[in-house]
Amino acid sequence: MNRLFWLVIAAIAVLILVLIINDESGTTLGLANDDFADAAYMSIFGVVVAAGLLGSGIPLNHVMRNIAIWAVIILGLVTGYQYQYELKNIANRVTAGLIPGTAISSNNADGSEIVSISQSANGHFEVNALVNDQRVNFMVDTGASTIVLTQADAQRVGIDTSNLKYTVPVSTANGRTMAATVPLQEIKIGNIVRYDLRALVSQEGQLSGSLLGMNFMNSLSAYSVQRDQLILTD
Repeated sequence: MNRLFWLVIAAIAVLILVLIINDESGTTLGLANDDFADAAYMSIFGVVVAAGLLGSGIPLNHVMRNIAIWAVIILGLVTGYQYQYELKNIANRVTAGLIPGTAISSNNADGSEIVSISQSANGHFEVNALVNDQRVNFMVDTGASTIVLTQADAQRVGIDTSNLKYTVPVSTANGRTMAATVPLQEIKIGNIVRYDLRALVSQEGQLSGSLLGMNFMNSLSAYSVQRDQLILTD
């Protein structure tokens, strides 16, 4: 081992001397001095590592196997980093397929928030939102002028439905009925958040599910349908 040490020291000394001599010319053996120094350094480093492995007594096939395993791990990490956004999109689509109504958040090139919602099996776009920090499942309804909550959902988000005044006429699948106006402190879909939006609460049994109406949709900078995806842009 002492012999290898002195050989390495001698090689480094020769490398430094050659670079000093060729400093004015800027090249060594046809390579720029910086490139030559890098190549020489890597060669010396490789010799030291190889000598250490061979001197350790570990069988060569074990050494080669370990090197191959680490090469595969490093290659996988580099590949994952290079394709991180594509892999994230795939993971998001799988999540949306497994959990209907999942809002998938991302960022546009200009930094704006984007939320994508997958079409449900019934052909509608449904999304799980947080209203006053409580989970509510909405059907996106561009025919509804405002957000409409069912009685059950209104109670879940903290609204006292016993004191509501049902004075607003609305049309539903069951015909015309009356609804009550309430303020929503907060509604969050993915990373898109709105505060102090107006909503309606339907009378008991008049609505099968809550509706995400146009007062939320019109607060966005844009929304569009792309194949089976509803894209909300903040």
